[in-house]
Amino acid sequence: MAMKKKVKLDQEEQQILDDFEQGEFKKIPGLKKEKNELENAARKTLQKDKRINIRISSRDLEQLQKRAAKEGIPYQTFISGSLHKLVTGRLKEVV
Repeated sequence: MAMKKKVKLDQEEQQILDDFEQGEFKKIPGLKKEKNELENAARKTLQKDKRINIRISSRDLEQLQKRAAKEGIPYQTFISGSLHKLVTGRLKEVV
């Protein structure tokens, strides 16, 4: 007979488990519809449907590539993500 391995939970995880086992969680009305709407919005936001060509200095490109490497992502993805953050107001200029 296989034995289940006891998982060590931190305090927050244990509280969630205790609350769940005591029936503290309730279904959210309309959750499936809202989830689908949010998934569709995310899909549309992340859809890349336009191509651009730009010229930048080799020094800037090298810096972008280094920062992308630190993040562990391709530099084109890093640039695209940075531009998205800029136009959505989530990237602020540091003065």
